[in-house]
Amino acid sequence: MEPTLYLFFKGNCLEAMTHYADTLGGTITGVFRNGDAPDPESRMPGGDDMIMNMHMQLGNVGVMASDNNDAMYDKPRGFRLSIAPASHAEFDRVYEALAHEAEVVEMAPHETFWAERFAMFTDRYGTPWMLNYEGNKRTA
Repeated sequence: MEPTLYLFFKGNCLEAMTHYADTLGGTITGVFRNGDAPDPESRMPGGDDMIMNMHMQLGNVGVMASDNNDAMYDKPRGFRLSIAPASHAEFDRVYEALAHEAEVVEMAPHETFWAERFAMFTDRYGTPWMLNYEGNKRTA
């Protein structure tokens, strides 16, 4: 059994997931809009362009997402998407792309006792991230 990440956005799902795929090397494998529903009863509240379901393959992990209208949207909390870039340069590239116009940077990139580079931030789409490059501090 493997988990699938499911993200919710406040009307900008397609933009966010496309940005994540471009930045992280993922592949968008499916997009279903509200307007694709076969009948009015199958639609969610909102316009035709709202994303009902979207799937991105990121390595061996599937990431799914959808839009929510204002009444249904809750800001993410209690988790972070954690990724481990393979190099210092890759860390910097991913950080610059994902943290651009971030809602908040909780921890700017810096060295820790466990990693050469570490950062925590919430991106402009509301997704909380954690980046970790162990580098020469890798223990195993």
